[in-house]
Amino acid sequence: MSDIPSDLIARAQSGEAIALEQLVIGIQDRVHRLAIRMLADPVAAQDATQEILIRIVTKLSTFKGDSRFETWTHRVATNYLLTARKAIAADPGLSFQMFSEDLLDGLADEQAAAAEDHVMLNELRIRCTTAMLLCLDRDHRAAYVLGEILELDHSEAASILDISPANFRKRLSRARISVQDFTAASCGLANAKAPCSCRKRLPAAMKQGRIGELPSADLSDAPDFSRVRTLAAQVGKDVRAIKLQRATGDLRVPGDFRARVLSLTNRHEL
Repeated sequence: MSDIPSDLIARAQSGEAIALEQLVIGIQDRVHRLAIRMLADPVAAQDATQEILIRIVTKLSTFKGDSRFETWTHRVATNYLLTARKAIAADPGLSFQMFSEDLLDGLADEQAAAAEDHVMLNELRIRCTTAMLLCLDRDHRAAYVLGEILELDHSEAASILDISPANFRKRLSRARISVQDFTAASCGLANAKAPCSCRKRLPAAMKQGRIGELPSADLSDAPDFSRVRTLAAQVGKDVRAIKLQRATGDLRVPGDFRARVLSLTNRHEL
């Protein structure tokens, strides 16, 4: 069932300011969660979240209740992330081969690796698992995020992407195999024999300025590094990739977008 009350949606559609504010509060985290998975870059994800929320507010009258409101919200968000020029321009066009080579660049050996800082290691882990998805093309990435990470029903995810359930399952299967194979070959948390490990990667990531980009609020509810390492060791090889992908916390949007979004849509006087 929808966790956005139908009466709140109706009041927001009628233009009630308080209802619009509550609606934006109720959906901004789920929109950001999808955006950060599709774009990986925190700044680009925040920009996309704002643009998507503006679209949702301005298109609110077109929601007729034919589906769950969350399904409709995900459809608007996914359409933006797959087709908007800004979203396409933000895509780096990575491949798994390119990402593998990047991970190996500047690895410290075990002797020279910095002492473990679990906060920084945790951020590196989350940054790496989200960036890994950029190696999938956008269509397969969307299928993987909706079906495997957000765990939406396959029929609902297919509806969001406007494809048949059979085609969705094919996309999801191909994406799942690609992520599993790469994780098993390259991730030290999934495979102790993999060339890259967070501990060996951390010094280069710090030097390249890739740590410190995620606001602390985004990491506050993520399981810590040692817990994830233990979890990965306890589960079978076939599910390690998805366990690592899901172990990020809620990735809530930093701040509150309601005032900004409603101001930009001229739906609310600040």
